[in-house]
Amino acid sequence: MPSTPHSVDGFPTARRCPFDPPSAFAALRAERPIVRMAYPGGSDGWLVTGYALSRDALTHPALSARHELRASPIPMPLTPAAAPPGVFIGMDAPEHTRYRGPLNRHFTVRRVRKLEPAIEQATAERISALEALEGAGSPADLMAEFAMPIPVQVISELLGSTDEITDEIQRLRATTLDRGSPSVDAAAAVGATNARMTDLVRLRRASPSDDLLSVLITDGDLNDEELAGLAMMMLIAGHETTANMIAMAIYLLLSDEALRVAVLGLSDPYDTRGAELSDDMVNELLRHLSVTQFVSRAATEDLELGGVRISAGETVTVSLSAANRDPEQFDDPETFRTEGPVNSHIAFGHGLHQCIGHNLARSEMKIAIPALFRAFPRLQLAGKEAEFGTREGFTIHGVDRLPVTW
Repeated sequence: MPSTPHSVDGFPTARRCPFDPPSAFAALRAERPIVRMAYPGGSDGWLVTGYALSRDALTHPALSARHELRASPIPMPLTPAAAPPGVFIGMDAPEHTRYRGPLNRHFTVRRVRKLEPAIEQATAERISALEALEGAGSPADLMAEFAMPIPVQVISELLGSTDEITDEIQRLRATTLDRGSPSVDAAAAVGATNARMTDLVRLRRASPSDDLLSVLITDGDLNDEELAGLAMMMLIAGHETTANMIAMAIYLLLSDEALRVAVLGLSDPYDTRGAELSDDMVNELLRHLSVTQFVSRAATEDLELGGVRISAGETVTVSLSAANRDPEQFDDPETFRTEGPVNSHIAFGHGLHQCIGHNLARSEMKIAIPALFRAFPRLQLAGKEAEFGTREGFTIHGVDRLPVTW
């Protein structure tokens, strides 16, 4: 008979350390990997913190990804609504399959390798800009000057976006994330974002090139509305998570000299000429930092999960950061492991909805992070942790700023 575990009042977000999940997760997971949770809108649902149960939840056929069915575990500027055409991350099959299917072959390991020159070029341009700041004796914000521009430039080039459209999308995206101002009209910003992506689709339809959007236009049967939604989703999803992963990884390595030596394969913390980032170290950074804090699903029928009864209509939220610190799955999970077996983290989710751009994100981390340390061997953090603006109450964990000196 399914049992009812104790409940938690809201999704934990408070962190003692910017690199670790909220400490409340460990206590919850130790008692039971799924607990009752109160959601901001007043509804009750569930919180999953165990690794094995998270994988089960993310592949359960009766747990839906549809936006309009799910309650958000954190306050959001917009009421959940049905995903626009093309935005397949908020859809189930067959719509999800129809939109994602044509993209799969463009994000394989082999295809991403062909994008590495573009990643290297974007990284080199940002390092040149930082060198100019260094030469002038000016400090820098690595979030604004390095971590964010690289994935934005790469995904924009992949889509065939213009500089003007990309810059405006970034401005509009910042508006939708600004919860502190009552004057923000998030719905208007989303509408304007979609309009700019529609402009891009029409531009590429009139003047196709060798970019991904042109290929989808030429080879597929998607209309302009669907292509605009698809492009908007890829541009946003293609940079926000990666930018925060790059920034948080740099933040971690600048905070711990011994760890920086081990992760980058150095013999001396200030002789960074041979700095490299292996696939294993990229995986461990992804597991340890887990910047995507959660994924939610909605029950489309009554079901049992982890020994509890979930009713149709209830939301189940999976804490990816908690699952990636589960001692049932990872030895000494609170410690950054520079040696050991390849970890099977779920930082990109799991199942059919696993992030389609995970190979691209890995390559961007693998190229950009060591390149920064090779160029600036004496780079150091500037200011105190409280000045960085840690983004705790957001879907993507990270920092607003990452100030450094030379």
